Amino acid sequence: MTDTLTARILAGDVRAAGRLMRQVDDQHPGARAALDALFAHTGGAYIVGFTGNPGSGKSTLVNAFIRTCRQKGLRVGVVAIDPTSPYSGGAILGDRIRMQEHALDEGVFIRSVATRGNLGGLSRSTPALVQVLDAMGFDVIIIETVGVGQDEVDIARVADTNLVVAVPGMGDDIQATKAGIMEIADIFVINKSDHPGADRLRRELKTMMSLVENPPEDAWTPPVVHTIATEHDGLDKLFEKIEEHRAWLDAQGQEGARARRRIEHLIRLIVQGELDARLARAMGSQAWKQEMDALTERQDTPWRAAELLIAMLGGEA
Repeated sequence: MTDTLTARILAGDVRAAGRLMRQVDDQHPGARAALDALFAHTGGAYIVGFTGNPGSGKSTLVNAFIRTCRQKGLRVGVVAIDPTSPYSGGAILGDRIRMQEHALDEGVFIRSVATRGNLGGLSRSTPALVQVLDAMGFDVIIIETVGVGQDEVDIARVADTNLVVAVPGMGDDIQATKAGIMEIADIFVINKSDHPGADRLRRELKTMMSLVENPPEDAWTPPVVHTIATEHDGLDKLFEKIEEHRAWLDAQGQEGARARRRIEHLIRLIVQGELDARLARAMGSQAWKQEMDALTERQDTPWRAAELLIAMLGGEA
């Protein structure tokens, strides 16, 4: 069954890919074997992350960027992360609805997933979903995050080029400072740049970049690109800047380093997921319930209880 599913995915079967992605997102144990088989076929895609505050037009910009990539003959996979529905546990917004113009394009595959409460702006399953799209042979993989903030910068660990999308008149200068996005932005995009304040926002971003102390001589300086996604204005320039960043990464030997970091991040998530599952089982055991009774009666301390819990985790094969 796994061999058949893997073969279908490698052949570009979107139904098979959708089935595996659903298993990955639901943490189905059967997904592991297929992911293992697909891993040797990954590493060829270029990953672009889109993040920014709600209302910045990220989805419209992604939609326009997909069109630009397709015009250049590139196949595009998209992982769009949405907030979690309190009712279904699934993606609440459904970015595929906002990208319907690509629904019948065999060169585009779009998957919406929910954060399910995960901090970092990404779903925990995102890196594995990217691996599936990579194995399918997509040239470009786009990740659109749910937002941006101090705890929502995980995209920097997954994407090769990170775009931070801002719009005039939304206090992005304040938000950018709070979120520390200077550390993750490879390219700043001022979307809706026909709105008042676009030039002011550009100056503010340039000023923020000038405040970086003692940057290396060969450091990448994030460019600021103006776009009007609804009119497809500025998208060719944006594509050009992404290509320039990719060339810089390659020249600096950083593209391989980012790929290594991406794999390490995936491993960390796999381990965290397993530890979380073991922790849940341990804390549901009778031994732990007895320990909690002892803690309630102050017959033990939280620190000794933590040691007990760690021992219980270590003893589980």
